[in-house]
Parts: sequence; C-alpha cells; structure tokens
Amino acid sequence: MRIIAGKAKGCVLKSPRGMGTRPATELVRGAIFSILETKETDWEVVLDLFSGSGALGIEALSRGAGWVDFVEQRASCCVIIEQNLEKTRLGDRAHVYCCSVARAVSFLDKEYSIILVDPPYANPSIGRIIERLANSKLVGERTMVVVTHSPHRRLEPVYASLNLVKEYRHGDSVIALYHKEAPL
Repeated sequence: MRIIAGKAKGCVLKSPRGMGTRPATELVRGAIFSILETKETDWEVVLDLFSGSGALGIEALSRGAGWVDFVEQRASCCVIIEQNLEKTRLGDRAHVYCCSVARAVSFLDKEYSIILVDPPYANPSIGRIIERLANSKLVGERTMVVVTHSPHRRLEPVYASLNLVKEYRHGDSVIALYHKEAPL
C-alpha cells in the first residue's frame, strides 16, 4: 500500500496484519480523491474515522490538507498510523485519537471540511454513526462526508441533515458522498 499523489507520493505504508482490517485499495483511494478534487476546494481540516493504517488521512495530507485528525480504536493500529505519519514526514499536521468513533464524535469540537468514514464492512452500526455525525458540530454547511461501504449494505439517502449527493461503485466498494446542502 503506497501513497498515490502529492508530497509523499510513492511512500509505502505499513498496514495492520491479521486483524480484520480492510485498507482502502489504491483504486478506491484514488477514486475518493479524484471525486473530492472535483467537488471540494476546502481541505483545511480533515477527519479520518476508522483510520486503520491511516492511508486515507495520510493521502489527504500528502495532497495538501492542512490538518488531519485520525480516529482508530485499536492501539496497535494507532501505533502503525504514528509510524506511517513519521515515515511520510506529515506528522506535524496530524493527531491520532486512539478511541472509538462514537467516543470521538462526542468530544471532538471542531467543524471539519472533509470527513472520511471507512468502517469495517461488517459493521452494522454505520447508519447510526452517520446519523450521529449529522447531528454533531463536526459537520458544517460545507462539510463533505465520504463513506465507503459494501455494495451489500445499503445506506439511507438522508441521515438527519445529511443528504446523499451521489454514490460511486468501485469493485467491491461503494463511495457515498453526503452533504448538508443540495447536491453539488
């Protein structure tokens, strides 16, 4: 797994082994950032939920995000994220929160430009998490919420104030974009 573009392009990232972690493939990461580059201009503050290896958030930093907060529950993955940030020399613009996503949503208090949500595909609570995000102060009027999920798990078109803008299918992954405003 490597960084696709930007300042850390080509840097190989360490990823967790044997823990049921399913890192976003280069194809899916490339698609996510290609989509964001056409829809979103503000990359100032990014939130990476269910970070795993940190690949999505590190890709955002490499492509010019001002700051990324990583949220990952497993301590071993948090160590890997820190190692990957050090290896890419992007750690000065990031913070790793080693806690559950639900806990992080309850205590984080800033509005994010982009929220990347890449949960385990078997996670049955993804809808509730999107609903909590929609009702939190983390999502502002211009926030883009990007959720990757299995094509076998259907997400709702509306979660509180978040509306589905569009879904894109890439292999065994679906990328769903949510926004508070009308579709972009």
